Amino acid sequence: MREGENGETTPCTLVETKEGRHSGGAYRAFAATVMASIVVIWAYRATGMPSAGHPGRWTWMGMFISEIIFGVYWILSQSVRWRTTFNFPYKHLLLQRYNDHQLPNVDVFVCTADPTIEPPVLVINTVLSAMAYDYPTEKLAIYLSDDGGSEFTFYALIEASNFAKHWLPFCRKFMVEPRSPEAYFSLNSALHHRSQEWIDMKKLFDEMKERINSVVEMGRVPKEIRDQNKGFSEWDNGITKQNHQSIVKIIFDGNNLDDVDIHGGVLPKLVYMAREKRPNHPHHFKAGAMNALIRVSSEITNAPFILNLDCDMYSNNPDTIKESLCFFLDGKRSHDIAFVQFPQYFDNITKNMLYGIPDLVINEIELAGMDGYGTALYCGTGCFHRREALSGKKYVEDLNGSIHLDVPTEKKVPKPVNELEEACKLLVDCNFENGSQWGREMGLVYGCAVEDIVTGLTIQCRGWRSLYYNPKKRAFLGLAPISLDVALVQYKRWCEGMFQIFLSNYCPFIHGHGKIKFGAQMGYCVYLLWAPLSIPMLYYATVPALCLLKGIPLFPEVTSLWAIPFAYVFVIKNCWSVAEAITCGCTLKAWWNLQRMLLFRRTTAFFFALIDTVIKQLGFSQTKFAVTAKVAAEDVSKRYEQEIIEFGSSDIMYSMIATFAMLNLFGLLLGIKNVAALNLELFFKCLNKFILQIILCGLIVLINLPTYEALFIRKDKGRLPSSVLFKSVTSALLAFIIYVL
Repeated sequence: MREGENGETTPCTLVETKEGRHSGGAYRAFAATVMASIVVIWAYRATGMPSAGHPGRWTWMGMFISEIIFGVYWILSQSVRWRTTFNFPYKHLLLQRYNDHQLPNVDVFVCTADPTIEPPVLVINTVLSAMAYDYPTEKLAIYLSDDGGSEFTFYALIEASNFAKHWLPFCRKFMVEPRSPEAYFSLNSALHHRSQEWIDMKKLFDEMKERINSVVEMGRVPKEIRDQNKGFSEWDNGITKQNHQSIVKIIFDGNNLDDVDIHGGVLPKLVYMAREKRPNHPHHFKAGAMNALIRVSSEITNAPFILNLDCDMYSNNPDTIKESLCFFLDGKRSHDIAFVQFPQYFDNITKNMLYGIPDLVINEIELAGMDGYGTALYCGTGCFHRREALSGKKYVEDLNGSIHLDVPTEKKVPKPVNELEEACKLLVDCNFENGSQWGREMGLVYGCAVEDIVTGLTIQCRGWRSLYYNPKKRAFLGLAPISLDVALVQYKRWCEGMFQIFLSNYCPFIHGHGKIKFGAQMGYCVYLLWAPLSIPMLYYATVPALCLLKGIPLFPEVTSLWAIPFAYVFVIKNCWSVAEAITCGCTLKAWWNLQRMLLFRRTTAFFFALIDTVIKQLGFSQTKFAVTAKVAAEDVSKRYEQEIIEFGSSDIMYSMIATFAMLNLFGLLLGIKNVAALNLELFFKCLNKFILQIILCGLIVLINLPTYEALFIRKDKGRLPSSVLFKSVTSALLAFIIYVL
């Protein structure tokens, strides 16, 4: 610390790190008591095993195995709470040390894949928000990767480039926030009481949107527009999404006299890229697009720092670049930082987070726990990278303590725009990576649906550190799923990719052994093992209900001392979970919605991810990438705003959710009926045996109230179809008949 002009103390470094209170003594005492209770539960299962031939022996063993898995997973999860740390950059000190000319160049990568699922208007709002950062524009370059190779996306970018000439000066003059036009003009508050400048800018934006949407609806770019820009000639041969040549177009290069705003200010460099795609060549999804962007940007700008964004994740804070650079420019202690990851937040979230997105406890606590080991997770968007680390270079520290990179950064000699475009096309054709280290030792790693996680792990195993930064003011805001099927499909893809990592040579306990801390290895596995966690969850969601009907007790009598650890773990864990959620900003109802979604995810998305991963490991299928929809019908959006779960499909995941709901409802009602039919003495004796089982089934029934409503009451399009009702009731009854008989 040093003393400032007014006598106050200010930090000497650009970043301050503090340990979170979440990992204090109170939590460790809580964790120790829960661990002790888990051990007692294991002891109860081991010593109370029914004898051979007993009808409940195999069921008991299944409960024992499930509780071992739950217990081991809980132990792993302590790694992300044991030493949470929080980082605080000091932007004002950065500006004191570096003037605008001394600040480094920054490249921003925006990725899109499908103009239908990711509409061009959505994409350009993210691009415009990045162009409008409060950062020297001559040091900023925006690259749009269009994996759909769509002329509509290119046309939208041309329109956005013209609008930017008005939008950027407007943002600077009025200190506009957020700087995504769509988000800004959607705000209830009006700038300067809706001044004439505000009205004029809103009109310009609406006219631009109307032109873009009209062209998309028309299905072609009109000839008069194509004639105005020679770049449209790339689409003269009728290219398709999966079959097109390399396209690189530099829209703003910073040297053209026309590349200025309406006040004569320099505009950021703006580049459109669509890498070559052919049906018989693997394109490696987003990882391939990112690697192509790394190569193209190295040829054009070669900025030492890179920000990568998904097309729906717009910049919400114009100072984010400066805050991020505090981590990279903070003297000697910053030389080994490979990337700084921001959390993912969304601007279309309902008050009670209907689909459990975002999970605030993960964002506020768990990811900060990974940061405590210097191994923040790379989440694929909202991440600032050091180019050398992202390009595959290792971090090396000499014995005498001096720090260097094993390969120096190359400086590019400026070339004419046409030459640059042609040179870049060669870098993104289908054959460029043949025989190279791209996708293995260089760039993002190929062969995994969650290329971000495995890439982050690989970078950390090369000696680099990574940091997690969760500012009070959200740096980026995206679009969360507004229907249950999209939310589940998204989690299935993540879960499948992460379990694939665990089963590969990139398993943290193998690849990270001796390279990252053991706590970090455990922390990675908290997420990589989501898929196998579905097995004990499925068991708990089905077997207790079946055994309740058949009269097989699975838990100790409530008057027994053995019941204490079960009750303690259940009560104290949920109480602590509620407290964590509330301190992170959740409502009580949001916590309850998350518990429902955890049940839905673990019994459907996680389970199918487990099956698909095993099948792929056996070599029967290949990795597929599903782009989640960013737009929805008006009635779906309305129900989402009303916090009504959107089912509306006969998908197998919905059938499973409904079946588990009906299974527990039947088990609870019939089990209570059987107990109530006994005489008073037997009633209390039976209740003593089955009360914990009844509570478990009752909680599953309670959490599924929206499912029953969708099955029996709702009449809107978001209800569960009658076919799902028939299948779920039939399956539940069949399971009871088979099990009881």
